[in-house]
Amino acid sequence: MKENRIYMRKITAFLFAAILLGIQNTAVAQTKLIEKVTAKGNEVVIPYEKYVLPNGLTVIIHEDHSDPIVHVDVTYHVGSAREEIGKSGFAHFFEHMMFQGSEHVADEQHFKIITEAGGTLNGTTNRDRTNYFETVPSNQLEKMLWLEADRMGYLLDSVTQRKFEVQRATVKNERGQRYDNVPYGLVSEVTAKNLYPYGHPYSWLTIGYVDDLNRVNVQDLKNFFMRWYSPNNAVLTIGGDVTTKDVLKLVEKYFGPIPKGPAVQAVQVPAPVLTADRYVSMMDNYAKLPQLRIIYPTVPQFSKDEAALDCLSEILGKGKSAMMYKNLIKTQKAVNANVYNSTSELSGEFVFSVTPYGKQELKDIEKLVRETMEEFEKRGVTDEDMEKFRTEHESQLIYGLESVNGKVSQLAAFQTYTGNANYIGTEISRYNAVTKEDVMNVYKKYIKGKHAVKVSVLTKGQEQNKAAQDNYTINKDGYKAPNYGYAGLKYNKGKDVFNRKVIPGSGPAPIIKVPSFWKKTLPGNVVVMGAQTQEIPLVNMMFHFKGGKMMEAGDLNKAGMVFLFASMMEEDTKNHTAAEFSSALERLGSSINVSSARDGIDVTVRSLSKNLDKTMELVAERILSPKFTEEALSVAKKRNIENIKNSQNQPTYIAGNVYNKINYGSNSVLGKIASEETINNVSILDMENYYKNYFSKNDAEVIIVGDISENDAAQKVAFLQQMADTKVYIPSLPIVPTIEKTKIYFVNVPNAAQTEFRVGYVTYMKYDATGEYYTSTIMNYPFGGAFNSRLNLDLREDRGWTYGARSYFSGDKYTGSFTFSAGIKAAVTDSALRDIINILTEYRKNGISSEELSFTQKSMGLSEARKYETGFQKAGFLSQILEYNLPEDFSKKQNELLNKITKEELLSLAKKRLPDTDKMNIVLVGDKAKVWNNLQKFGYEVVELEKDGNPVKQ
Repeated sequence: MKENRIYMRKITAFLFAAILLGIQNTAVAQTKLIEKVTAKGNEVVIPYEKYVLPNGLTVIIHEDHSDPIVHVDVTYHVGSAREEIGKSGFAHFFEHMMFQGSEHVADEQHFKIITEAGGTLNGTTNRDRTNYFETVPSNQLEKMLWLEADRMGYLLDSVTQRKFEVQRATVKNERGQRYDNVPYGLVSEVTAKNLYPYGHPYSWLTIGYVDDLNRVNVQDLKNFFMRWYSPNNAVLTIGGDVTTKDVLKLVEKYFGPIPKGPAVQAVQVPAPVLTADRYVSMMDNYAKLPQLRIIYPTVPQFSKDEAALDCLSEILGKGKSAMMYKNLIKTQKAVNANVYNSTSELSGEFVFSVTPYGKQELKDIEKLVRETMEEFEKRGVTDEDMEKFRTEHESQLIYGLESVNGKVSQLAAFQTYTGNANYIGTEISRYNAVTKEDVMNVYKKYIKGKHAVKVSVLTKGQEQNKAAQDNYTINKDGYKAPNYGYAGLKYNKGKDVFNRKVIPGSGPAPIIKVPSFWKKTLPGNVVVMGAQTQEIPLVNMMFHFKGGKMMEAGDLNKAGMVFLFASMMEEDTKNHTAAEFSSALERLGSSINVSSARDGIDVTVRSLSKNLDKTMELVAERILSPKFTEEALSVAKKRNIENIKNSQNQPTYIAGNVYNKINYGSNSVLGKIASEETINNVSILDMENYYKNYFSKNDAEVIIVGDISENDAAQKVAFLQQMADTKVYIPSLPIVPTIEKTKIYFVNVPNAAQTEFRVGYVTYMKYDATGEYYTSTIMNYPFGGAFNSRLNLDLREDRGWTYGARSYFSGDKYTGSFTFSAGIKAAVTDSALRDIINILTEYRKNGISSEELSFTQKSMGLSEARKYETGFQKAGFLSQILEYNLPEDFSKKQNELLNKITKEELLSLAKKRLPDTDKMNIVLVGDKAKVWNNLQKFGYEVVELEKDGNPVKQ
């Protein structure tokens, strides 16, 4: 009997293996190779192979062995366009639910698994599609496919009412943070519902309405999943350091058993038709300045006229050479004046957006926009317009191919929207084929004499400042809810022939190559570092000239002066006006940006290799020959002042400024807040003096990465020798008094939907790559640095009180600080503060767990594979070495520290470097009426401040 049982088990095992082999062979036989695309000659192409599995899943695989990483994207052809009246925001809400675990992935483990693998991840929802993506070291691919397949085919059994409620609260907090709690956050919502017919799925934002989010239930979620989240409505795109045949086997294993879902038909809804101009208005609780938006309905994406409309929008509104800039910004009528052509799958919108200065009437702004269009009509389209448009489009397309993420995203989008992943050649051709006549034709067809929606954004005290009286009421008659086929849906799970509960292991560790680089020192102690890469014909440069905001320490009454200097460096030169300079850059498809940093002025440059010589001529002109004019300074000061005023109603801006002032004091350059008064104190002489005394080649740092050799790179920056050789000394910072006791500093923003939190103190811990600063970042990682940190899991994932919470150490050559930051639902401000204090107290007392230490070591260590992919990433790595005089193997030393650090060492750091709950600064910005009384129970002194950080006058 025993022998028979053994024999029968062998027979059974043999038959099971045969069946399994048969199933696998059948899957392989039925998987169809649709096309194989390879590069030919000099054409711009993303090579790939495309397959379709028997269940309808489209699979696109792109091999790119330049870096040891892989990017996985799953795009479902469903967005808010599949919603209906009363259930808005559901596609985006469902995106959140997809991260909450599935049948074989525990709650809160999706983020943890990917982060622990050294990866990064996210998901996005728009009107027409939802995508999920992750970038990981290449040896983690199988794990990513297992995760994505599990939530595609095995989600619903893990959905619980509690998860549903938490994520509903999180989405509501996201809406508060991104829309309800910011200036102009709701303008697009008002625009959409007045442009599109009632019930049109574009008539609401992807985020949806709060009332609708409150109305939906778990069954709605399950129906949405069963209807749209199926293999036949998805595109799986994988790119990076992979082998196609190996990837295909893994895809068939994990995705092959998932059953095909219901057929999905294209959305068909009527386009908006306007029979008259629709004037509507809205009050904005946060805006200080009015705004006018004018929206013309146009064509969907990939339509014949899309490219010409894009060209028209650039002529009218892109850069300092644009007509709107000339007519509204240079004349000091407006702070901002933009024109853009926005297209989606079902429709397009051609938008004029103008934020005028406070005393301007919106009816006059509408007239100026109309006059600008009339001027364009007389001016026509020039050869220079077309040259700029084509070059800009070509350069942006090439820039987008620098990362495997960019290439995979492009393939996925083309396949989803056009059915042709190899659409890039067609895209280039249709943009290159645009003529001057095409641009004039679309202007006449969609803009000239056509009706538009005109939204007046009103501010407190200017409630009557409308372009015209409201004349439109939304007509709800005739709406019929679409039948999306939710009735009778059944949840069908695949039948696996392997144990899906087992988390796949990792492949052999990839070889991570730190970029090799060269270094030269030129006269004046100009240090130049570079790395040559030839993946795409592109060059990135970063110039750092010593000085910056720290130089304001000598006169704090001119706070904001260095920011203005950087702005002025982007204006006229001695050879070109700002408009002419902008046009010259656009014709090359290049960019030169000047910005102010804490201890310097930064100039960043991006250029196609073929246009580098001409670009460098402009870089030299920008740096050597600025022309500071009273007119340009007047415009810059006025725009800056109005932006400051507008930001003073934005809680995030207020919180950051007040926190810095509390931490460093108003006598420090780091605590002094730029204001209307300090900006007005700046003169043209200050601009000239800064350039003369501080804008020097001495100790300048230059990083050059891209398709350029060491010798050529050094020659390209030889012009720096014409600069002044002045030695620049950075002033020291004043000592910050020790915090004697914790205080809560509160700033009132009436009706704020959230409370902005900033909690921490000045550590004085300067940046170091392998010392206590670095090990403190290790200690903080599971506390508040990672997505699944203690703080974020509690406040976002468990409580649903915030869209995100984090803590971090920051440090440079001069000082350092620790900060907790979050925007939290107003009604639970006191409860959230209590949780933060409790979590901080417990972590300082007991420190990191063994599991958290293992997670941190794996996550931080493996993530190095993602650090050196793009030109800017490589440039940032070199810049770090140069700025802090680091050894070239510092990242290796960091990993050695990371791998040997102990729980005891990290506990000691937590006690030393995390704030004592009795000696820290707490800054809260929110609605006093909602939270003030509940703050008293903590026993801390509560001090009310104005928005500029000064005490409220009693």
